[in-house]
Amino acid sequence: MLRAMQADAGMPLTELRVDGGASANALLMQFQADLLGVPVVRPRQVESTAQGAAYLAGLAIGFWQDEAAIRSFWEVDRVFEPSMDDARRESLLAGWEKAVKAVTE
Repeated sequence: MLRAMQADAGMPLTELRVDGGASANALLMQFQADLLGVPVVRPRQVESTAQGAAYLAGLAIGFWQDEAAIRSFWEVDRVFEPSMDDARRESLLAGWEKAVKAVTE
């Protein structure tokens, strides 16, 4: 999916920002960084659904002037840097693509 998004955007992925329950799993975040070949950035606040709703409500009533005021609250908890060698990455991605093809045909 990320490859399709990059193609549509016409620009490469330079980092992936994550949130939600699965982002608490350090092994999964490292694996994503390794497979994507870009840093995966996890914020301090990973449960962002209610927080996002509160930010939108605050914008709507004028509590915050603009999105810049809200952006200042975002803080990095951890950055997962890719560490897998290219050959291993390509082998795993080829296996994934083969599995997807097998179940979609």
